[in-house]
Amino acid sequence: MLSTVSRQLRSHPALVPLFIFIGGGMCMSGGYLVRLALGPHVSWNRNGNPEPWNKTEPTQQHKFYAVNMDYSKLKKEGPDF
Repeated sequence: MLSTVSRQLRSHPALVPLFIFIGGGMCMSGGYLVRLALGPHVSWNRNGNPEPWNKTEPTQQHKFYAVNMDYSKLKKEGPDF
């Protein structure tokens, strides 16, 4: 199968950028899915940690990208559960 793809790429060099961008998109979407699956709001173990969002620190960043927020200076404002 890889030999067929490499033969097609040699005969049609315009397909090379297509393969590069499709492969890069697949890698980035896979990385984003892994990040979503391992986030602080996901509970994989219902018996050991049924509410993982209660154990997060106020200095922990939850957003994907924070522009002007310094999470190290935040203080906890709610009760301990």
